Amino acid sequence: MTRLRDDPDFRRFLSARLVSLIGTSVTFVALPVVVYQLTGSPFLTGLVSAFEALPYLLFGLPAGALADRFDRRRVMVLSDLANAVVLGSLPVAYLLGALTVPHVMVAAFLVPALFVFFDAADFGAVPTLVGRDRIASANSIIWGSSTIVEVAVPPLAGAALAVVNGAELIAIDAVSYVASALLVRALKRPLSAVDRAPKEPLHLAALLAEIREGLRFVWRHSTVRAMTVVGAFQSVAGGAFVGQMIVWADRRLDVRAGDWRLGVVLCTWSLGGLASSIALPRLARRYGAARVALVALPFSAAMCIATAFAGQWVVGAVCLLLWGAVYMTVVTNSITYRMQVTPEPLLSRVNTTGRMLSFGVGWPIGAGLGGLVAEASGPQAAMLAGSALLVVAAVGAWLSPLRHAGPAVLPVLG
Repeated sequence: MTRLRDDPDFRRFLSARLVSLIGTSVTFVALPVVVYQLTGSPFLTGLVSAFEALPYLLFGLPAGALADRFDRRRVMVLSDLANAVVLGSLPVAYLLGALTVPHVMVAAFLVPALFVFFDAADFGAVPTLVGRDRIASANSIIWGSSTIVEVAVPPLAGAALAVVNGAELIAIDAVSYVASALLVRALKRPLSAVDRAPKEPLHLAALLAEIREGLRFVWRHSTVRAMTVVGAFQSVAGGAFVGQMIVWADRRLDVRAGDWRLGVVLCTWSLGGLASSIALPRLARRYGAARVALVALPFSAAMCIATAFAGQWVVGAVCLLLWGAVYMTVVTNSITYRMQVTPEPLLSRVNTTGRMLSFGVGWPIGAGLGGLVAEASGPQAAMLAGSALLVVAAVGAWLSPLRHAGPAVLPVLG
């Protein structure tokens, strides 16, 4: 079997994801700056970040159903091209002197909304492209490479803002979406099963029935259900902490904005995720996804508690590195397992459901609750509240069917 690194289609697929992520990382830095420069409003600036998660809550389930219904390659290409148009309109409007706040805010919502449809198709495309036995290795390469981009690009984008206007910088993202669309379009192998059964014409009742079919699979597959639930709990804890990371560094570690140590501390979370992506394929092959989840969850809770009590910046950075590693192990392990055991016709729906419950529901709830607790009792209290949920998730996992789950086996739809 061809190694993934020698597989031309996988290289194109990975390149499409990375070139798009580079552009997205630039926009992640530049767009809030554009909003703040236009409005001077902290609320509207913060709303841009909220728009990252909200579309998953609003469109996650229908996006998954549509990605399973239509050709996934076409969904990905059209989503990319639509985002190129939306983002490209910002620098054009700026150069014409016509850029307005409503224009920017609509774009800030549409870009992640369109990405939900791309992501839904992407979840289903990976197993079809690489085969079930190579999913863990493929996800390791995808997530590891993505982490490197997410660590390296934002500081460069921040530096570029010193000499280039934010609206003009967003043009890079528009071009990246076009490049991603061309790379996906160039894939030789299909991203959907060629023998997929024909579906009835699309209408609301049919769409709702397909959404229910995906939800039914998640609920009835005991191991997928357990991993999805504990993953949502962990996302609440993650949102509670990450939303207060700057405040925690300031008040607990005495590391403030402008201090070089802050960059070191913040990078350790992503570096932990990179370490996880390297180790996970071997762990999953040796111990199985269920056992990895059972062991990683208690470690995640323990490292969250240890990080909350860190009182010196080096200790805090080490704890955050270790917590990032076990945290991302739980996340990536759950995604990989769902891809391995979900039948092809349900891949996008099932995986988008998990993504919606974690990123669309759990993360913003955690960020909101963490903010309320931190406002009343400080960032350490917010982190400990999140760790309490991780303890609940770990206990729930050990009481769940995960304890008796065997290796990943593809069920037969009947």
